[in-house]
Amino acid sequence: MSTTILPENKLHYPVLLKEVLSIISPQSGGTFIDCTFGQGGYSRKLLEYPKVKVIAFDRDQKCKSIAIKFKNKFKDRFEFYNKKFSEIDIVKNDDKIKGIIFDLGFSYNQIKDQSKGLSFNYKGRLNMKMGQNNFSAQDIIKYLSVNELEKIFKYFGEEKYSKLISKKVVNERKFKDLLTEDLVDIINSSKKNFTKKNKSTKVFQALRILVNNEISELILGLTKSCNLISKNGIIAAVTFHSIEDRICKFFFNEISSQRKISRYLPINSIDQISFNLIKKKPIVPTIKEVEENPSSRSAKLRAVKRVSKKKLDTKFIFEKFKYLLEVEKIASKL
Repeated sequence: MSTTILPENKLHYPVLLKEVLSIISPQSGGTFIDCTFGQGGYSRKLLEYPKVKVIAFDRDQKCKSIAIKFKNKFKDRFEFYNKKFSEIDIVKNDDKIKGIIFDLGFSYNQIKDQSKGLSFNYKGRLNMKMGQNNFSAQDIIKYLSVNELEKIFKYFGEEKYSKLISKKVVNERKFKDLLTEDLVDIINSSKKNFTKKNKSTKVFQALRILVNNEISELILGLTKSCNLISKNGIIAAVTFHSIEDRICKFFFNEISSQRKISRYLPINSIDQISFNLIKKKPIVPTIKEVEENPSSRSAKLRAVKRVSKKKLDTKFIFEKFKYLLEVEKIASKL
């Protein structure tokens, strides 16, 4: 996940909003699930269409006050669950879900909220909890071993200097509880080479992914969505870094592929296709959007359309990304 934000003097808005709306076609109405309600950007736009109902999810408790305002305004056309989107299966198929949207970015307000500790630009205790968490980034830095930290930084942050940073963290924490600014100093001292990105970006990404179980959350959200969406319905996901995009790309490609039931059967003996890709390549922001909101530059939109009611066996994605799920389990002892 990354930030879907604008500079301080501007308001938050969802990345690739026009493109998402074009794909899910809310003009004719229907029920849509906004899996990452946040500031309500997607939900607000969807509810401009009078025949649309929105079911929204967000694990962040601070979103509840915005959701209450939506409920007061839109009544029966809006429903909110202060839950993780991995629990999307609490929604009944009776609603005939026309679209499911995952915007995997964070809002400006979440980044600005120093109590969440998401930004390396602030000082103080590490946190990164988005809601309904069992541990914080502070716990990870304080208690996990060198080898465990190295794996987390390597696989979740794709950090080249994961070993050196981990060693320095474990050494420095002997003398004090490390704060955000201390971790930033450790990272800066470990990475001498020039980089266009802030040197702390990858490590902070890794910590946030682990704290919020983002790998299992995304995989569960996707797998449950594909059996919840109605025929001709759309599942759309906006990703912001290579790991979550890799998961979405693989999953969407797999559920859209024709597969033979057996290698001994004729070539035309294939399982009925469940989904079609909307586009083979991801949709990316326009130059204008990137100029207005530089944080959108890494965004990629992928989407699939359900073309049959055939129920899918989705065990394949758990096997494919087993190595990431194993890294996620490292923090189970915290």
